[in-house]
Amino acid sequence: MSTTHVGFLDAIGCDSVITGVSGLRYVCSPQLRKAAQEGRVKDVGYDAAPDYETILSLNPDLVLTYSVSGEMSRFENKLKSLGIRVFCINEHLERHPLARASYLRLFGALTGRMAEADSVLAQVRGNYERIRSGSSGRARKVLVNIPYSDQWFIPGGDNYMTHLIEDAGGVVLGAGEGERQSSVISLEKAYALASEADCWLNVGPCTTLSQLEKENPVFPDMLRMIETNAESAGLGTGAHVWNCNLRLNSSGGNDFWESGVTRPDIVLSDLVSIFNGDDGEKIFYRPLK
Repeated sequence: MSTTHVGFLDAIGCDSVITGVSGLRYVCSPQLRKAAQEGRVKDVGYDAAPDYETILSLNPDLVLTYSVSGEMSRFENKLKSLGIRVFCINEHLERHPLARASYLRLFGALTGRMAEADSVLAQVRGNYERIRSGSSGRARKVLVNIPYSDQWFIPGGDNYMTHLIEDAGGVVLGAGEGERQSSVISLEKAYALASEADCWLNVGPCTTLSQLEKENPVFPDMLRMIETNAESAGLGTGAHVWNCNLRLNSSGGNDFWESGVTRPDIVLSDLVSIFNGDDGEKIFYRPLK
């Protein structure tokens, strides 16, 4: 019921066990998309509007789901009443990228591929620690996100995205110290943060600067401040606005939230490169130009 589950299973070579996916068109895995085209994988709807008939027809050994509130959803209760085994996986609650990646072992246990899971996880951890220890120099001051449904979310100081940015050598402006949850800030507060920032990350659906400027009348001015700050700090005139949507499929599915969850080492490498002013090729991030 989550594309992150696809990423974990794909990473240990077990994508063939998948028979149904919620939001199949948003899946980025080439193997799974091919399986869907051949009719071997079905879309089962969303937990708010599930296709119980399709789920039953697949006769699954297990349905992997997740929760937001911590309480069992109506969807889970219904599946159990139909005799379908349900396993709730909440890796999204983990605060550090390596903690989320460690769920590879859970998927290894579920599929009998623990050796493969341990091998992938060891590689990820080793790479991550090596890249983190190599990040140095002046800490970049980072503004994160744009408004979503008129709310601008800033990750807390003990948040997954904040840890990634800090491990890469950045500081998330406005992040509440020790807070796991994101907080909502006003546009005025975001404008004030932009006056300090020399980098802007994760700007919604935008892929170009002109697209970002059209999102809000104050964004052109915020962009000018960030570019000025970066230049004054000796960071050059390269790209200082980046988005984590380089790997999009034709329906808008973002691999950052699929394979990127299992490979935080690659995400970290992208961020270190960005903070060092390297405009070279990235895996998950694109520069806005």
